[in-house]
Amino acid sequence: MEQLKANLILDAKGLACPMPIVKTKKAMKDLEAGRVMEVQATDVGSRADLKAWAQSAGHHYLGTIEDGNILRHFLRKSSTDDAVERNHPNVATNEELLKKMEGGENITILDVRETAEYAFEHIAEAICIPFEELEDRLSELDKERSIYVVCRTGNRSDLAAQQLEKQGFLNVVNVVPGMSGWTGKTTGLAE
Repeated sequence: MEQLKANLILDAKGLACPMPIVKTKKAMKDLEAGRVMEVQATDVGSRADLKAWAQSAGHHYLGTIEDGNILRHFLRKSSTDDAVERNHPNVATNEELLKKMEGGENITILDVRETAEYAFEHIAEAICIPFEELEDRLSELDKERSIYVVCRTGNRSDLAAQQLEKQGFLNVVNVVPGMSGWTGKTTGLAE
């Protein structure tokens, strides 16, 4: 399996409850919104504890990977501006994207979330190019194809759609609300 990228790796191995949460809470304060943290723990209770804490604190619990006796928990720090103004004029709903997929249209689905978010759950047909890598990886995309850009809520995908349009991509569509409201088929490591 490809190594999942996290913006911060927190070592909580050997610590028992409540210390993994205490350390995670403290480290999360210094993490920039939208970034992914990997918490490495050996306490089997940390799976339920970290999931519950992340949800109660408003963060996104991505999932856990068992790596021998180490539990690798992935969390994404929430953003305080989930209602960011959208600027890209070409927008589609999740349902509109699903109809295009079911109709067999020749489109590209571009997921601009972090690799850990993508790994745990994504649209099977989607390719992953994290937003921060997009400028350097434009050559991987066909400027002539319709590109439907997906993220968790539609905010990063809006910025990515604007960036693609500025780089000469002809038909770019921001998908709203994205994976937070996706009801179609997905694949990934999610439990």
